[in-house]
Amino acid sequence: MTHAELQAALARMDITIDASEAHGRLCGALCVREAYGAREWIGELADGPGAAANSPDPELDGFPAEARESLESAEFEFAPLLPEDDAPLEERVAALASWCEGFLYGIGTGSSDADIAKTEDVGEFLGDLADIAQAELEAGRSDAAGEGDFMELFEFVRAGAQLAYDELAGARTHAAG
Repeated sequence: MTHAELQAALARMDITIDASEAHGRLCGALCVREAYGAREWIGELADGPGAAANSPDPELDGFPAEARESLESAEFEFAPLLPEDDAPLEERVAALASWCEGFLYGIGTGSSDADIAKTEDVGEFLGDLADIAQAELEAGRSDAAGEGDFMELFEFVRAGAQLAYDELAGARTHAAG
């Protein structure tokens, strides 16, 4: 599913959260919750227990399972869901910041500080995500340099999310038990 497709599905359910933030929330929650599906995810994205939570868009039914599979992939298939590469850099930077904010929210809703404290690398990564969530495109930054910086941040977030998923397997088991 593309960023635009997810954005359209969310809009059909009157959910105003950006697709990147929604995907970040999903991925963060998947890191710490074993049984987490479309109904829970959409319910949390909706402003309240309204129609969206009771009848999620059918296109999204399998989306949490797909996200989990990509996080578990040995071929490093996972990627934060952002606007296409031809979107303006400023838009992609803002979307990456939103994704990071969503990921932090998703992890925070399903884990304890003790779970995170057991994994020093994840704690450091989450601190870095908090900084990235504040990212903005620097005024006057050249396109080439800005693209390079963006790609470094993107790869860091991509790899870090998979690391967090792997390292928090114990938190998922603890939450399921």
